[in-house]
Amino acid sequence: MKKELKFTQAMHVTQHKLPDFGLYCNQIKEIWDRKWVTNDGLLHERFKSELKRYLKVSEAELFTNGHLALETAIKALGLEGEIITTPFTFASTVHAITNCGLKPVFCDIEPETFNIDADQIEKYITDKTIAILAVHVFGNPCDVDKISELAKKYNLKVIYDAAHAFGVEINGRGIGNFGNVSMFSLHATKVFNSIEGGLLTFHDNTLNSKLKALKNFGITSLETVDFVGTNAKMNEFQAAMGLCNIKTIKEDISKRKSIYEEYAKHLKEIRQIQFLPQIEEVEHNYSYFPILLANNVMRDWLFEKMREYNVYTRKYFYPLCNDFGCYDYNSEETPIAANVSDRVLALPMYTELHVSDVKQICEIIKYELDNYN
Repeated sequence: MKKELKFTQAMHVTQHKLPDFGLYCNQIKEIWDRKWVTNDGLLHERFKSELKRYLKVSEAELFTNGHLALETAIKALGLEGEIITTPFTFASTVHAITNCGLKPVFCDIEPETFNIDADQIEKYITDKTIAILAVHVFGNPCDVDKISELAKKYNLKVIYDAAHAFGVEINGRGIGNFGNVSMFSLHATKVFNSIEGGLLTFHDNTLNSKLKALKNFGITSLETVDFVGTNAKMNEFQAAMGLCNIKTIKEDISKRKSIYEEYAKHLKEIRQIQFLPQIEEVEHNYSYFPILLANNVMRDWLFEKMREYNVYTRKYFYPLCNDFGCYDYNSEETPIAANVSDRVLALPMYTELHVSDVKQICEIIKYELDNYN
């Protein structure tokens, strides 16, 4: 270890973005003034309007977290059968499918984007297939055009797990406009957060009343319960945090872009490393900075080495969902995803990370890889 490169404080993959304390205090004062804490309060409704404006979507509904939002989307669309999805995603994606009584069918990923390989989806479509649940991994958009073509051809619903993709646009069009429903996570570790939180965006305004009911125990009026629902309502404290953080979201993403560019500048010459490029027609949000090492042994070695310098990277996503002990699948059937999962390492990436910190992290990586046996 090169001691002079060691950080004095722990450097994690993410760090929660907190607004000015006084700003948040002023925002939550309204809660005390109105004595309204949850159940579609005024801050909740104001926050929803702000999100629709920023994300350039026509319809939206807020939830207490992204996972319950995703489950509710599946239920609201009335899906039964099989859903084609990716194994290279967070556990929530596949658990949501399973918890709703459907079967996940795993399709391999593209080596260039880590997203579901739209060219392979068709071979998994059967008479049991009801939908495609694709993930915009690390905020990089899926092949939305190809997926749309397949959906139309086979009359399938399309749900996008856009947990990483807040603020991403394709040719000026908000990412939440694609498919039947898109789910955004507003968790504290994301580009944009409301402490915890989830958001569904969609076109079909008839979904509004159903989503509202499903997230409130299925209640449709004071004396009627028409659905088997859950409790997934966002409260006013979460909405207040979101209203504060959305004031700086453009600046936050701009800072993340500078961090991405600094990483790219220093890492592009290291032959043992690959990283995701920017896509020209895409307005990125720079949610994560994953790298691929030459092999699994090198990845695991560097993961441990970085900890000696107080840098805590993450094997993200590892293991694959089709290797989870709670499921009976085999990742050998998705070899590209298995290969990426074995080699991936996410580096620190957050709004308040300094460019000098990025340079130091890259110096550590270069030094250790130069001395790798």
